[in-house]
Amino acid sequence: MRHQPRGRGFGRPGGWQQADVPDAGDAADWFAGRLPDDWFAGPAIVEVDREEIVVIGELPKPAEGDSEAEATVQGRIARFRETTRPQRMQIADEAEARYGRKVAWGVAVDGTHTLFTHLAVPVMTRLRQPERKVLDTLVDAGVARSRADALAWTVRLAGEHAQEWLDELRAAMSKVDDLRSEGPQL
Repeated sequence: MRHQPRGRGFGRPGGWQQADVPDAGDAADWFAGRLPDDWFAGPAIVEVDREEIVVIGELPKPAEGDSEAEATVQGRIARFRETTRPQRMQIADEAEARYGRKVAWGVAVDGTHTLFTHLAVPVMTRLRQPERKVLDTLVDAGVARSRADALAWTVRLAGEHAQEWLDELRAAMSKVDDLRSEGPQL
């Protein structure tokens, strides 16, 4: 029996975990063509990772001078979530079949972001005692409920403080992927 190589072999993106996952490079364009034009006040933001596609759209802002702006925002979010549920589920099913990833939805209204049901993916990691002590300190201080929450908190914090560097790194990795695809096929 001859072994067939899976995926692109060594290197990025994702190793064996990504070998059978369809490319989602055109997901933003697909959603732009698939979403109803009247849902959002502009194009939706589509973010893709290995497990999930998150679609976030901007809803219209409340009228100026609305004395209960926060309640109005929450009401708009709830109305959108309920009235679009069947269509969102159908679109999500189509996207999941096309891209092999779950789809999560969210909206933004006047700076308030709300994500509907989305994934919290377990990630295996090995930490030595000094790193575990950091997590335990965050738990003991009440900053996090568990080591998992503490780790998520530190990842968010690192992401916020290193966003520019992470953007440069992603651009460089994209360039490497482009060069690799243009190279000789073995």
